[in-house]
Amino acid sequence: MAMIEVKNLKFSYDQEIMAINDVSFSIQEGSYTTIIGRNGSGKSTIAKLIAGLLEKKSGEILIDGLPLDEEHLTAIRRTIGIVFQNPDNQFIGSTVQDDIAFGLENHCVPQAEMDGIIQKFASKVKMSEYLNSEPTHLSGGQKQRVAIAGVLAMQPKILIFDEATSMLDPQGKAEIKKVIMDLHKESHLTILSITHDIDEVVSSDDVLVMNNGKIAMFGSPEDVFKDEDRLRRMDLDIPFSMKMEDALLKHGVRLHRNISMERMVEELCQYHSKA
Repeated sequence: MAMIEVKNLKFSYDQEIMAINDVSFSIQEGSYTTIIGRNGSGKSTIAKLIAGLLEKKSGEILIDGLPLDEEHLTAIRRTIGIVFQNPDNQFIGSTVQDDIAFGLENHCVPQAEMDGIIQKFASKVKMSEYLNSEPTHLSGGQKQRVAIAGVLAMQPKILIFDEATSMLDPQGKAEIKKVIMDLHKESHLTILSITHDIDEVVSSDDVLVMNNGKIAMFGSPEDVFKDEDRLRRMDLDIPFSMKMEDALLKHGVRLHRNISMERMVEELCQYHSKA
């Protein structure tokens, strides 16, 4: 079943240049899709249109079968949770617990139920021990995990990450990528991640490549990254893990697709110990 359907979508920030130009695609329920493309390709604009933060010029967007229009906008916004680029801009509460509670309070969730929900989703992102901490005392990765917990507490069907790791250090990026993968494995959320991190893409089910406001490529990571020359013409690269895997394969070493870099190192060490 398609959770997100986009048909002949057009959008422009001004009258001359189409930021999104006749784009159509479908994203299946429970899937993990990454959207990549150079700056200005339209990938973040797509996310904002799907979330109802921008109004389309023409075309159609359906979320869980409902058309994204004025009549259904409020219901659809309850279906979608967004984690933005800068975690510092997302905090409302003076403590982690207060921040996760903010959306629940706005939806008039009873306090007796709220405490359990906060504990559940703080635990899911490994932030239970920080519930009484001030957000300013957290690392970038921890702040972003709190933001994710706050979104999850609202129990959306679709979770959008809009460049959620771009402002984080390597450790923070690794933390958030692990959270995304755990959510994909353990929940039936439909995950859409707009990212510059080409190595994140390897773990997704599908990759949508944007270029000049249009879809240039759409398919599995394996299919998309086969066409290295075409990607390079769009200023995109091949994930390092895939380069490593292909290079090793030429020397008779076969690794499992989509393994982490840590696991890749382990398998290489095992190979060398047997050689």
